[in-house]
Amino acid sequence: MNFLIDFIFHIDDHLVSLINTFGNWTYLILFLIIFIETGAVILPFLPGDSLLFAASALAANANYHLEIWLLVAIFWTAPLLGDGLNFKIGQRVGDHITPNSFLGRFIKETDLTKTRNFFERHGALAISLARFMPIIRTLAPFIAGSSGMPFMDFFKYNFMGATAWMALCCSGGFFFGNLPFVQEHFSLIIIGIILVSLLPAAIGALKHKLS
Repeated sequence: MNFLIDFIFHIDDHLVSLINTFGNWTYLILFLIIFIETGAVILPFLPGDSLLFAASALAANANYHLEIWLLVAIFWTAPLLGDGLNFKIGQRVGDHITPNSFLGRFIKETDLTKTRNFFERHGALAISLARFMPIIRTLAPFIAGSSGMPFMDFFKYNFMGATAWMALCCSGGFFFGNLPFVQEHFSLIIIGIILVSLLPAAIGALKHKLS
């Protein structure tokens, strides 16, 4: 867990190490991280927004030999496929999850409740909106699958969410990641991205508690 926290807060340094160590295999590693974040259901704590921003920032620097359009393709298809797998898992086991089941050992009931409430408030659009919210983006496809939502309806909103998420994070990293101010305060920028992504869920939880 300490390594994961350090990886997230110093993600630019760790990405450079990955590139130097694995070369072009870095693309596959990045794909797997984003795919598993949602596809595996039980790993919502893997980096998402910050990873896209940092990788795209490195792609803007010719010294790191990362191709931005390949990253765009990876960061677009990985969440689409990951959410699709997550949806199918929800279809199969969503109604049977218990605290003693395999998934129940990793998924907190409070997180499931928050996601269900978010889904009830926003309807199918929650699939698109959840892509910008850590933890909820991992559980929203699972809840959608277990709720009986038709897959094509899910895919439409999943497509919109994944496309907007990739475009915003990648363009932000590529065009702003190498500004001197951003480079000098990269860790603070990453913390800011994480806090902003958590803000909607925090506001929603506060409103629900006060209502």
